[in-house]
Amino acid sequence: MPKIKTSRAAAKRFKVTGTGKLKRAKAYKSHILTKKSTKRKRNLRQTTVTDASNVKNMKKILPYL
Repeated sequence: MPKIKTSRAAAKRFKVTGTGKLKRAKAYKSHILTKKSTKRKRNLRQTTVTDASNVKNMKKILPYL
C-alpha cells in the first residue's frame, strides 16, 4: 500500500487529545472585533472538540495524526 498524504492545511488546524478526539480553534476571532462583546471574544479564545459529524472526514485527511 502506498503512503497517504496528510492535508497540511488541516494538520496545522487540528490536534488530537489524549482520548483521540480532535481539538480545534473557534472561528470568528480574526476581524470585526469591535462590535463583539468582551465575553464573546474571551470565549472564542478557547479550543473546542470537533463535532462527531465531521470526525470521519477529518480522520481521512489526517491519517497519521
